[in-house]
Amino acid sequence: MDKLNIALPIIVEGKYDKIKVLSIANACVIATDGFGVFKNHERIATIKRLSEKSKVIVLTDSDGAGKLIRSHITSAIPRDRLIQLYTPQVKGKERRKTEASKEGFLGVEGTEADTLRALLAPFAIDSFDGESLREEITKADMYEKGLTGAPDSAEKRDDFALSLGLPKGMTSNALLSAINVLMTREEFLKSF
Repeated sequence: MDKLNIALPIIVEGKYDKIKVLSIANACVIATDGFGVFKNHERIATIKRLSEKSKVIVLTDSDGAGKLIRSHITSAIPRDRLIQLYTPQVKGKERRKTEASKEGFLGVEGTEADTLRALLAPFAIDSFDGESLREEITKADMYEKGLTGAPDSAEKRDDFALSLGLPKGMTSNALLSAINVLMTREEFLKSF
């Protein structure tokens, strides 16, 4: 089955949630690192900046922890810039875990792929409806502009991130995801 093409950033709790969403969708997926989002001001700043360009999908687990994380994001981002998606509360445990979560519900990572696909499908860009995907900025583009692969790449990434209103210290992959939401490839190439 083909992956969905989602143009909106998707916020999830952890890396396994991110892996699950990326298994069914081509999208910019940002993991909050669970409760780490409460201390990671750069992560919230990145989400805020992305929400200025487009709406942001929030897809956290349907348990108490997921609700706290969702609430924290909702308090930082204007509500009209958020799309709140909820997984059903299904009893069980994720395959990689030895025990079920505190409340005994599956999280995003344990949700059936078909269920996640149905949740995200209304936000997919479908080339058959007249919309087309824009050309992505690639790692090769970043390399060409000195944002990766050079001794001063981290400094250049920081400068570029700050020019876009993003926090410095972003990894090349995080910056690549963000700039693919914030600008077209043409805009990126012209910005140097």
